[in-house]
Amino acid sequence: MSESRISSYIGIATGKIPAKEYFGSWRAFPATCDWSWTETQAVGFTRTYLGVSVFEGAYQYDGMRIVPGWGGSMFEALMPDLFVPEDQWGPRSWAINHPLTVAAQIHHGLVDAGYGYWGFSPSNTPEGGYAAYGVDAIGMNPAGYPSNEGNTFVDHGFGTCPGRPAVPDPKPSAYTNGVVTPHASFLALRFAPGPALANLAKLERTFAIYDKWGFHDSVNVQTGRVSNSYLSLDQGIIMAAIGNALGNDMLRQAFATPQVQQVLQPVISIEHFNASPGDTATQLLSP
Repeated sequence: MSESRISSYIGIATGKIPAKEYFGSWRAFPATCDWSWTETQAVGFTRTYLGVSVFEGAYQYDGMRIVPGWGGSMFEALMPDLFVPEDQWGPRSWAINHPLTVAAQIHHGLVDAGYGYWGFSPSNTPEGGYAAYGVDAIGMNPAGYPSNEGNTFVDHGFGTCPGRPAVPDPKPSAYTNGVVTPHASFLALRFAPGPALANLAKLERTFAIYDKWGFHDSVNVQTGRVSNSYLSLDQGIIMAAIGNALGNDMLRQAFATPQVQQVLQPVISIEHFNASPGDTATQLLSP
């Protein structure tokens, strides 16, 4: 679940790479002890698509089963969906997992970390510089994408594998200096419009994060320090999400033409993720 899958879509749609390439990347690392160096043991099953064996793994997080990204960021999960109607073409995969990613981000920001805000994705650090932020609990990267400048990570453990280090508290209390970026809420707009707009409105009311040029790139929600930058990539994401929301999916229509749909939809539609919302996601995504 990486933003780089947009390259796969382009390659498959133009006939430059075979359709089976779509199934060549990990959904989650295997659940065997050979992979116990990661933070979470996936649960799932194996299926074969177009001759490729795929471990349909997912991470369990607060009652949900989610196909993880590399770092648990909103960008890697939802950027390609701005251009490709993944939720429509993948009813047993992306249609389930995209809302779960949003729900996990909301739950982390409001419950686990207790920031009062949510939306974690690579962005400017408010005090200067750039960093990759995300929800570590739904990321495969053992080094983690933290949601804060203090680099607070979790380790959910990896079963009873020999030599596995002791597992720390999966819900640390030291979440300080959380970094929230508005573009993450705009990426969530399709799947949780009510919570996304409420989160953006609260950011605008509380911090000096919005002016005539739009939203600044990020804010440290503990200190109130707002980035003095507007990152062009993130501004583009914001405009793309608004364009789709108000312009009848204008970017999707421009990219996913009938010719592209004819090639890509049959590939995306056959996959079955091991994803499940449980009660948690339903509550978090309600208007």
